[in-house]
Amino acid sequence: MAQEIERKFLVEGDFKAVAIKATRITQGYLSSVPERTVRVRIKGDKGYITIKGIGSDSGASRYEWEKEIPITEVEELLKICEPGVIDKTRFLVKAGAHTFEVDEFYGDNEGLVVAEVELSSEDEGFFKPEWLGKEVTGDVKYYNSMLMKNPFKKW
Repeated sequence: MAQEIERKFLVEGDFKAVAIKATRITQGYLSSVPERTVRVRIKGDKGYITIKGIGSDSGASRYEWEKEIPITEVEELLKICEPGVIDKTRFLVKAGAHTFEVDEFYGDNEGLVVAEVELSSEDEGFFKPEWLGKEVTGDVKYYNSMLMKNPFKKW
């Protein structure tokens, strides 16, 4: 079983100057119930379908399965997704031994910038760059599947 372990933080500073890559992402949800989210995504020039299970008590780990599919299939599946497509740019930023994924959101989530770092265990240490803000790991309102239902502009 594939296990995703990550911690999530708000971003409170300039990270773009040290970003090594930026990719536009559009994604929608076929199912957004906490027990099993099913997401389709266009990331740059590739398409994906992803299934995620319910998170651990800390919110740092959960089951994840992902498969690349043709963009044309993602475009068709986006037509039947739940309302609230997520639009964002993902920046990759190296910090110490890890690479953070920093998402800058658009549309109804404009103004929200969140960073995630993938870890090999929930207690693995990592370097925290100065632009890293408050930790929001496990706070469901920051899950993309929740941002489509209750976008940042409504908080």
